[in-house]
Amino acid sequence: MARSRWLLLLLVLVGSGCAGDRAPEWAVPAAAAPSSSGPARAPATCTRDVGQMQTYAPGGAPVDPKRPVHTYSIVARDAVTGDLGVAVQSHWFAVGNGVLWAEPGVGAVASQSFAEPEYGRRGLEQLRGGAAAPDVLAALVAEDAGRDVRQVGIVDASGRASAHTGASCIAFAGHHVGDGYAVQANLMANDRVVPAMAKAYESTPGELADRLLAALDAAQEAGGDARGCQSAAIRVVKGAASAKPTHDVKVDLRVDDAADPLGELRRLLAMARVYDHMNAGDAAVTRGDVAAARDHYAAAAKAAPHIAEIRYWQAIGLASAGQVEESLPIFRGVFVEDRRWVEVTRRLQPGVLPVGPRGDELIRTILTQAR
Repeated sequence: MARSRWLLLLLVLVGSGCAGDRAPEWAVPAAAAPSSSGPARAPATCTRDVGQMQTYAPGGAPVDPKRPVHTYSIVARDAVTGDLGVAVQSHWFAVGNGVLWAEPGVGAVASQSFAEPEYGRRGLEQLRGGAAAPDVLAALVAEDAGRDVRQVGIVDASGRASAHTGASCIAFAGHHVGDGYAVQANLMANDRVVPAMAKAYESTPGELADRLLAALDAAQEAGGDARGCQSAAIRVVKGAASAKPTHDVKVDLRVDDAADPLGELRRLLAMARVYDHMNAGDAAVTRGDVAAARDHYAAAAKAAPHIAEIRYWQAIGLASAGQVEESLPIFRGVFVEDRRWVEVTRRLQPGVLPVGPRGDELIRTILTQAR
């Protein structure tokens, strides 16, 4: 439990006076509810219709003995927020472990096919030094003896994008560079995947994460990886670095092995937004905005009613703010669902609730009237 949540409860108890004092309404603004992760789209599937798979006559053999990471990916910069992101799907275990690279205020890189991590490491290093994405990629490709089996996409903090598809990447392979983004794919079922990705990214509104996932969904709907699905990942960072690097990563999710990795990635993104509300509530506490903290905690509870812990801390906040009657039904539901929260309630002093008559009475009321 974040320390600031303890501070919230103490702040509300101490600052609200006696338990009967009126507290602001715990309302959930419509704008506060987590996004459903963008416009509804037909669910992606790893099952192909016969017409989706296009035949291909094999060409030259790879020149590098390493196993390929055949996949489709996108790198992009949000023109409005400046956020930088990269997303990927592949029929390969833990694809996000080696393909995705993104640094706040610097850029994003996707390195795939016979993937070479140095494109990510050195690419970000050179972008950090002020070089433009097209120049960085051209220099790295020029000095790479395995360039013919590499596929790379790169975008910098100014939105300059570039991509490379080696001549020996397994077909269907190709890329498209657009305004502030690049999509790339190899060993695809057909040659419609890349255009579908570009169209989806450009036409989808919303946050950068939603647009990145829309591109992945479109790739799958067009045919996707010729072998099927296995793993997917997404990373979104802020367009400008701050003094607190851990606060600059907005989304960092990976599905290492699943039958429907894109569906699971969307589920995780929705869940991440629920906990963003919890974190935003904690942040509101640190700046003394108790009303905003209540709204964020309530929004999280509304978006994920199946998570007992979120509802529990929402109820604690209500009760601590004097809204005891409103909190009791929530406590009852949590206690019926999982009696371990009864024991947690007994342990709230002194870490969450102060030792003394008010804290004693609140715990007594919760345990006697909500059980």
